[in-house]
Amino acid sequence: MTARLAAALAMGLVFGLGLSLSGMLDPARVQGFLDVTGAWDPTLMFVLGGAVTVALAGFALARRLPQPVLDARFDLPTNRRIDAPLLGGAALFGIGWGLSGLCPGPAVAALSTGAPPILVFVPAMLVGMAAFRLVQARRG
Repeated sequence: MTARLAAALAMGLVFGLGLSLSGMLDPARVQGFLDVTGAWDPTLMFVLGGAVTVALAGFALARRLPQPVLDARFDLPTNRRIDAPLLGGAALFGIGWGLSGLCPGPAVAALSTGAPPILVFVPAMLVGMAAFRLVQARRG
């Protein structure tokens, strides 16, 4: 196993463990956060706050290092445009996330629970991703 693959596996395990420990594999927890007029659950706010804090520290570190440890260069976003595809995609993602309580990372991690809704969601998500790529390829 290469060092890059081992690092990716380790970070995936840390991510999945963090989602599990924080309760974010439970779609009801996410839906509880979005239910601001009912039984609001602030847990997701703290999980996101922790994630943003770690990400900001990582970006600050990336600016100071000449290159990453296991790659030749950093792959940081360069596009700063806010356009219709970005807004449309964000809206669709938000609607799907709100309705299902799942997004891709937690959904893949939640496969370990074997819950039937997860076992339906993940293949449907993969089909949607494949359909998008097919449409994009046909557009040119």
